[in-house]
Amino acid sequence: MLCRGQGTGDCHGIRDDTSGIREVVEISNEKVFRLKPVLDEHVTLIKELAKDIEVDFWRPESPELVTIDIDVDIRVPAMYLDMVHTILQQNDMEHVILIDDLQTAVEAQAQGPTPRAHSYTKYNSWDKIQSWISSIASSNSNLISKQVIGNTYEGRPMTILKLGRKSSSRKPAIFMDCGIHAREWISPAFCQWFVKEAMSTYGQDSQMTSLLNEMDVFVLPVFNIDGYDYTHKSNRMWRKTRSRKSGSSCIGTDPNRNFNAGWCTTGASSNPCSDTFCGYSPESEIEVKNVADFIRRNKSIIKAYITVHSYSQLLLFPYSYTFELAATHSELLKVAEGASAALRSLYGTRYTSGPGAATIYPAAGGSDDWAYDLGVKYSYTFELRDTGRYGFLLPESQIKPTCEETMLAVKYIAAYVQKNLY
Repeated sequence: MLCRGQGTGDCHGIRDDTSGIREVVEISNEKVFRLKPVLDEHVTLIKELAKDIEVDFWRPESPELVTIDIDVDIRVPAMYLDMVHTILQQNDMEHVILIDDLQTAVEAQAQGPTPRAHSYTKYNSWDKIQSWISSIASSNSNLISKQVIGNTYEGRPMTILKLGRKSSSRKPAIFMDCGIHAREWISPAFCQWFVKEAMSTYGQDSQMTSLLNEMDVFVLPVFNIDGYDYTHKSNRMWRKTRSRKSGSSCIGTDPNRNFNAGWCTTGASSNPCSDTFCGYSPESEIEVKNVADFIRRNKSIIKAYITVHSYSQLLLFPYSYTFELAATHSELLKVAEGASAALRSLYGTRYTSGPGAATIYPAAGGSDDWAYDLGVKYSYTFELRDTGRYGFLLPESQIKPTCEETMLAVKYIAAYVQKNLY
């Protein structure tokens, strides 16, 4: 089944639109290339390639964002490999193969047998995460309360964990979400790790104790639950939500293009089949609306917004929908650089900090820009490990070090916010 010019994600052999039966997507022999465009002709070629065949853009996330001197990571189906090889060689475009066989890489991601129980060093299914949400909340009832903020398109409850010592008055808060994009599995792994660390170090680690005494941390462990569940059961490479609209065979919207921040003006697609589809209107996705409504309701207390993605090792802040600098640019940069230094101190992992548009590429409709424009001054996007060797398929052996170092950066931001409330 070939979907010419329809971008990715909607036609990798999945025919669940009518029958309701989910088939597991076949990805054996697919490769991930890194292309290095250095001429305008190279950029044009990549965009034409995307129109002619089904190519999955890993970084940047769509052909519209391809420019000279920015590496382009693409996943190519087996049937097009010879053709792509030939085109690249004929046009003298430098390239390397990052992943030689995608199916092998997917299988290598899970290291050792899958345990029956939830594990902080494994990529847990949604069912396991849902059970974990209940158990960690009930076993830490003095520090955690939970709240369902609505259901997903497919009816799954979106539960926020509120971490913090109980208080008679409303405390200032930090909001953190993981898993906006379904295939970025290391992201939800971090939110689970953060909750575990907060609970196990409260009363021992002075910084965490002070944070949870004086502030609350709202954690949404998985934002795009339907998409995440789908990546575990059918298509490991799925990115978007799973919403449907009558009259279109294309499924889902990119939730991080669906916020009302320069909506659909740049770095987003109005094509429902694209992986960066902005949706039919701002907050057309119920998941986005649920989160936006929650943040709006709690706008007076939410002082920081942190959203966790992968991959690229970046710590970004507004703006992404414009090249204009944020009003508090210098302070946002100072905090980001401090957090990146804290992260690097553990394993030497290097992060680049800066505003989204100038640091990677312009992209409208992002949650961090939206939160900032709403008045949440400290608004950050993490792009976790790695820089492309494994991409979205970071092995489970890297969950622990990734989470440990990211914890240092998040704690740095939280400590700064705590001392600089506004």
